Amino acid sequence: MIPTDGRHARRRSPWPIALGAGVLAVALVAGIMVYASNGSKPGNQFTGSEVATTMPAQPAPQLEQPPALKDWPRWGVTHTQYSATNETQKAIDEAKGLLGRVPLVQNQHIMGWGVGNPEPSPGQYNFRDLDRRLKFMSSSRAIPVITLCCAPDWMKGGQAGRTDWSKNHTVAPEPEHFDDFAALAARVAKQYPTVKHFMVWNEFKGFWDPTTNRWDAEGYTELYNKVYTALKKVNKDIQVGGPYISVGTSATPGPSELSGPWGTVDQRVLDAITYWIDHKKGADFIVVDAASMTNDKGNVPDDFGAQAKFSAVTTWLRQKSKDLPVWWSEWYVEPENSQWTEEKRTAVQATVLMEFAKSGVATALYWNPHKKDEGECPGCLWTPKAGGEMPMAGLLSGFAKWFPSGTPLTDVQSSDQRIKVLGQERQVVMVNTAAEDVTATVDGRQVTLKPYEIKWSGRGGA
Repeated sequence: MIPTDGRHARRRSPWPIALGAGVLAVALVAGIMVYASNGSKPGNQFTGSEVATTMPAQPAPQLEQPPALKDWPRWGVTHTQYSATNETQKAIDEAKGLLGRVPLVQNQHIMGWGVGNPEPSPGQYNFRDLDRRLKFMSSSRAIPVITLCCAPDWMKGGQAGRTDWSKNHTVAPEPEHFDDFAALAARVAKQYPTVKHFMVWNEFKGFWDPTTNRWDAEGYTELYNKVYTALKKVNKDIQVGGPYISVGTSATPGPSELSGPWGTVDQRVLDAITYWIDHKKGADFIVVDAASMTNDKGNVPDDFGAQAKFSAVTTWLRQKSKDLPVWWSEWYVEPENSQWTEEKRTAVQATVLMEFAKSGVATALYWNPHKKDEGECPGCLWTPKAGGEMPMAGLLSGFAKWFPSGTPLTDVQSSDQRIKVLGQERQVVMVNTAAEDVTATVDGRQVTLKPYEIKWSGRGGA
């Protein structure tokens, strides 16, 4: 439900593959390095397991213009391997209602994450899956965003006409094909003229250099600049952002210009971001992702305190980039095998959204961990196949309604620090971070919140 004056109420693996069914563990910096280092393997490592069939040319879909909104929604979702387009009609209709009741930003990748190879051979395009996702986004009143990842095999040393999904997310385009990828990006922009926001690549996949033990920021930035130029030629009003790198942290102190009680950021990530900032041809926003967990001790100092990392990184990005709008393309909060209840999971997520709002994040895209089959779906927006609303949907809708980008915040005090609060002129949201009932005075009123309860309360003329 959309919160008014009442209550409402995992992290996906960064490496889902379009034809795979397994869910891998979330990769922090160490895991990313292992996967990304595969980008240095020779092209003959591609097996080309899927053979493309020539598809008849399809006209571009007729998409409705995104809703005209007074304020940028700020909050949104990314469609993943399984989403509404893989659902029963009942669930599709339910998802449209949940995502469209308060318009959200909705994001889709161009290859993988539920979408097939968009250019299996040079000049041979297949946008059927992408068309389907964009049509759903349009029908659910989305503000659409496209992530330009990943690249067809023939741009990565593989064979034209074949797709090896096992390497889709581990290999970057070869430098001699950067222009080809930029041309594909431009072709996608022409296919969907209602899309005005693009993120370039995803988590520096394939841009780890094992010989130097650092990120290849030079290679990524070269690719980014070519894509940026190509998109601006299609439409100068298109908004482009990067570098979309994962900001990993360690609980063990080390040399870094950014650290706190929540951990120490890997300086190599900060160096890569700084290089991109200094050498990009242009950018309309800066985008990163991260998990609150450290790569060696999980959430520190605790599950809720760890979420302060997101504000600290946001502040650093704004300062470093001279106040470019900051986008969070993904974020994760739950350690593996945590056994969290849905109530705690949603409460922790609520504190993250508070951190984003307080630190001035422009856009935050929730990675929806939707599943193929019926059953439990921790952190999902709707119940698979059945379509029933889950708590995270209400949380995003509430923040989109009451805290869109640019909303002036009001200082609201809580007499008990276990109840976190965020307020604006007409509404306050509270979250109990304790596993027990807590009674406190919030905004001049006494309230009692159940364990991990989220509560919305009107103020003034609300």
